[in-house]
Amino acid sequence: MTGAPPRLSADQLIGANFSFQHWPFEKVARAMRGFGVTEIELWGIAPHLDLFHADAARIASVQQALADNGLSVRCLTPEQVMYPINIASGDDAYRRASIDRFRRAADICATLGARYLFLTPGRGFEDEPAERAWDRSAEALCEIANHAQAQGVRCLLEPLQRRESNIAHSAADLHRLLDMVASDSMDVVLDMVAMACAGDTVGDYVTLFGDRLAHVHVVDGTPAGHLVWGDGELPLGQYLAELAAAGYKGALSFEPFGDGTYALDPHAAWTRNMAAIAPHLTQRGNAA
Repeated sequence: MTGAPPRLSADQLIGANFSFQHWPFEKVARAMRGFGVTEIELWGIAPHLDLFHADAARIASVQQALADNGLSVRCLTPEQVMYPINIASGDDAYRRASIDRFRRAADICATLGARYLFLTPGRGFEDEPAERAWDRSAEALCEIANHAQAQGVRCLLEPLQRRESNIAHSAADLHRLLDMVASDSMDVVLDMVAMACAGDTVGDYVTLFGDRLAHVHVVDGTPAGHLVWGDGELPLGQYLAELAAAGYKGALSFEPFGDGTYALDPHAAWTRNMAAIAPHLTQRGNAA
């Protein structure tokens, strides 16, 4: 008689401020505490903690809200897709300024006690050979990772969809980019929507990255969309089961962006996600 299949632990599920950008951060932290999490992925967005206004006073305010609610930061995820930041830009001044912002982000991670700085590849001009953008991205990622490592911070790297970038869309692309960066302080993110859009599988990520797979965005889609669980068509339960079977030990977080309507009632969106994932996880503090 065989035992029950392995499941991921509820201890791996962390919070985030995704969809809460129109709430004061103090109330976001309180909401995350109410969901029972103790760590969060901190989306670096205004007015919470974006890279253009993160002075000492704002950082201290965020730290206080976290402390008041028993929360720590697993990773800082500065907004870097729909944002005036692009580490692979063909404009040298724009690119240099973007890299410097991310060096500053690594310093903020260290101040917050965050384990990771979350990165994406950026994008190049659409009228130039993609290889130029790849080279600029790898060079920038290496510089940022080296600076972060000196601050005691590791980096996470997530591939993007083609509409978001012309660099690194698939697991194989991400593996190639990691080889170009050649940093031993950079781990990998599996985003379920990006994975589905690229035609990849959980097995592809596990095979290519092993223990370097450290963070998973649990999001539904059609296959795109970054939707609340159940608003799309992706087999999220199956993905979680495959991660559990592979012995995945990293973090899980929700990233419900959708078309912007989740931000009208983010608490309801998160409540739906929490209810949907609960049957697929062991209880907090229990082994699978």
